[in-house]
Amino acid sequence: MRNILRATMVRTWLGCAAVAPLLLAAPVAQAQVTDFRQAVAQAAASDADIAAFYRERNYEGIWSGSADRNRRNALMAAFAAAGDHGLSTSRYDPAPITARLQAATTPAEQASVEVELTRLFMQYARDVQTGMLVPSQIDSSILREVPYRSRLSTIRAFVQSNPDSFLRALPPSSPEYTRLMREKLAMERLLADGGWGPTVPGGKLEAGDTGNRVVALRNRLIAMGFLERTNTQTYDAAMVAAVQRFQQAHGLAIDGTAGQGTLREINATPESRLQSIIVAMERERWNNRPRGTRHIWVNLTDFTARIVDNDVVTFETRSVIGANQRDRVSPEFSDVMEFMVINPSWYVPRSIITKEYLPQLQENPNSVSQLQITDARGRTINRAEVDFTQYTASNFPFSMRQPPSNGNALGLVKFMFPNRHNIYLHDTPAKSLFGREVRAFSHGCIRLADPFDFAYALLARQVANPEEFFQSRLATGVEQRVDLVEPVPVHLVYRTAFTQADGRMQYRRDVYGRDGRIWNALAREGVAIRAVRG
Repeated sequence: MRNILRATMVRTWLGCAAVAPLLLAAPVAQAQVTDFRQAVAQAAASDADIAAFYRERNYEGIWSGSADRNRRNALMAAFAAAGDHGLSTSRYDPAPITARLQAATTPAEQASVEVELTRLFMQYARDVQTGMLVPSQIDSSILREVPYRSRLSTIRAFVQSNPDSFLRALPPSSPEYTRLMREKLAMERLLADGGWGPTVPGGKLEAGDTGNRVVALRNRLIAMGFLERTNTQTYDAAMVAAVQRFQQAHGLAIDGTAGQGTLREINATPESRLQSIIVAMERERWNNRPRGTRHIWVNLTDFTARIVDNDVVTFETRSVIGANQRDRVSPEFSDVMEFMVINPSWYVPRSIITKEYLPQLQENPNSVSQLQITDARGRTINRAEVDFTQYTASNFPFSMRQPPSNGNALGLVKFMFPNRHNIYLHDTPAKSLFGREVRAFSHGCIRLADPFDFAYALLARQVANPEEFFQSRLATGVEQRVDLVEPVPVHLVYRTAFTQADGRMQYRRDVYGRDGRIWNALAREGVAIRAVRG
């Protein structure tokens, strides 16, 4: 009777095919196997991926047996090192789960720990591979499509692999991630050793100054690695050069003077820099996919656009990004540049028409005369025949277009990676803005300081004389589309901490406050700043 009841329970959880072999086992072993499998099925039932995984394995465990020791130890070691990746150590604390493993004596207890380890593995794999946070939930302008991997496929592959090698391969393999992690560990050692010492008090310092404040600046620069050890108490040529190196590494105007902005960055705490590094690592996980052998890298905080070939920057130009206003900030996303337009028209976005130009037209119908006003069929309307005061933002029926010209808002060329956000790279007649240290002035698109040279660099792979090719079409004054034979991936990113190829760190200001919001979200998930000895 006992075996009949047991067979009925097994059939419920495992299917009829599993019953016969189980009934052939010895009664005690049979009970243990059956009870464990039933308990695994029950514990896994609330998670579809975990349930499917164990169903495929006939509800056999992968962590609990003596033969699973290497796999279990590898996972515990990965959990213990989660903090090295800037992840929450409390989320995968190995101590409680180890204690539960050791204390589990009944099949139900063993099955509960078994399934919990699988859940934690899946959580850790996703966190270290593609990030702890969902970007768009932190900031609606972070439009990045995170390359999430299948949880079920990941654990299937894991049980077929060397566990140590598999877990080591989960984080991003990019050189940037490796360099950021190395710098994170170095900063944690620095914190344990006391940081960079006292901050620099007071206001501006410049060449020729002397006194205690100069000494404080000297000591801070030495501690940060920008100045060789010296006993000088004068703001001498060596200190000017050190300040210039510091300014270059922090995206500041390079004048060798420690003014208000430079001192603010010099006095930044190691903790704040470490926060930026941890956020950058999370961002690198969000973008954990190949960037492209050739790609365009636009770092919004750095106000630059670069063409990168085989991990080497082959072209760089300054940029202007969206103004720090809710409806003007430049978003973050990746797409593919397909073509450029020489002598472009500017088709004014609806939001600009209704918010900026309609009020002007209501005041004076002849305002913004550089723009054509067109109807739904593209015909230019006569302004004198329209009473603009009768329209509102919701019912304004016209479009606006600026024909090609030297004064066109897009300049003389635009670079298109068609996207629903209507964001692209382009020239501009407002050249003076590129001389500013902080260049956040546009409506969201990216303006380039050297758009012609940017075009030549892109065209060099498909025409023999890119400059002649471009200029001959520019000279016509007619709008012309030029397709790129090799479309180029474009990445609009936001990194306040990033590295150079030689490993040296670069820091930038949090222009939109996005990284501050990301850090706060990470902290809520248990990520913490730590100081590490040795």
